Amino acid sequence: MADSFTLPTKLQLQVVSADRSLVNETVDEVIIPGADGYFGVLPGHTPLLAALQVGQLSYRQGRDEHVMLIAFGFAEVLPDRVTILAMSAEKAEEIDIARAETAKKRAEQRLANPTVDMDAERARIAMMKALIRLQVASRARTRA
Repeated sequence: MADSFTLPTKLQLQVVSADRSLVNETVDEVIIPGADGYFGVLPGHTPLLAALQVGQLSYRQGRDEHVMLIAFGFAEVLPDRVTILAMSAEKAEEIDIARAETAKKRAEQRLANPTVDMDAERARIAMMKALIRLQVASRARTRA
């Protein structure tokens, strides 16, 4: 007897941060910054729940690729849907490059000249966020 199950051809992507919904789109592919490294999701993917790290989330709609910054949270992957619950997230066009450059310099200074009361992990995360912001913003601008 033939199985009537058919694989989905698209994914519904939803990206939500602590304070707002950023994306609710039908997409062809998603690349997610998981805690254990980046992973790709296509329609029909095996269900999974993954922790997220600071990184660049990208998704493709046909030939158009979109990128954004994601910082921590969780991804729920189902065969026809990907839900990202992020502590913070920013679309490429929302990133203030001057502010990201300033944050990068401040984090570099903190890491280069640590003090007794400095939170090294917090400084490292600030540096990662600044670098990813700059990467996401420059990638989006080179495509525009």
